[in-house]
Amino acid sequence: MASPLKSLVHDDSRYQKAFQLFLERSTEHQCMQDFIHSKLPDLLASIGDGKSRLNVIGVGCGDGKIDLEMLSELRQKHPGVTVDYEVVEPSSQQLQKYKVSVSETPDLDHIKFIWNEMTASGFEEHWRRENMTKKADFIHMIQMLYYVADPGATVSFFQSLLDKKGKLLIILVSEESGWGKLWQTYKDQLVSSELSQCVTTGDIKSYLDARGVGYQWFELPSGMEITECFTEGDEKGELLLDFLTEVQDFSKTASPELKAGVLKLLRHPSCSVESDGKVIFNNNLDLTP
Repeated sequence: MASPLKSLVHDDSRYQKAFQLFLERSTEHQCMQDFIHSKLPDLLASIGDGKSRLNVIGVGCGDGKIDLEMLSELRQKHPGVTVDYEVVEPSSQQLQKYKVSVSETPDLDHIKFIWNEMTASGFEEHWRRENMTKKADFIHMIQMLYYVADPGATVSFFQSLLDKKGKLLIILVSEESGWGKLWQTYKDQLVSSELSQCVTTGDIKSYLDARGVGYQWFELPSGMEITECFTEGDEKGELLLDFLTEVQDFSKTASPELKAGVLKLLRHPSCSVESDGKVIFNNNLDLTP
């Protein structure tokens, strides 16, 4: 039976507010930055094969802050190289923030930004319609495979765009994270049928294994404070609950039984730890280069 709950992704304004609160309360960007400055440089050094122009695709780029840090590392590993960068982001609000960041960041003259205000599937349709033949040296898909109808097919399409020495970077929540536990338990009651929002690295590993594709995984430990979720009527707590469940106004629209069950699980040791009066949700990520 279809869920009567409305997906948060259909209310972009509330989604963006919830996402910003998530970033404030989590160490997600910090752990990504640690990876970008410690392990990503070696990965970037292996691409390009001496070419003077590199093709890069970012899928689900958000406001571009993480992108610009990766591009900085790319510049250090490939000085003097020009970059064609396809930015794929469906949110006009996020894309505008990205453009502002680009205008305020020095030394980007070597990069040609190609703005694509569209979803991953929209970009695939555009690419096929235009019969594009250029190959990508580096593609990243960070925290976006939750918002496509078929994550495996999406990964397959972008893999097909890679040059011989090209690399695809995928970052998703770990199947052992609190997200994984929440989705394993309540997937059928929370998820909107048109979007596969409950995908974890476990699903992508299974897909890659079935196709015989080799990969490496790295864990990025991350946490998110969700203490306010347990205070009835707390505005920020309700916003965090919306983000965790991907449901618009979850506290107001979920049945009492579902709400109680979700809150109990969120506080369970399999999802969170409690320390100094704070509840810290397991937001661990995995990535594959």
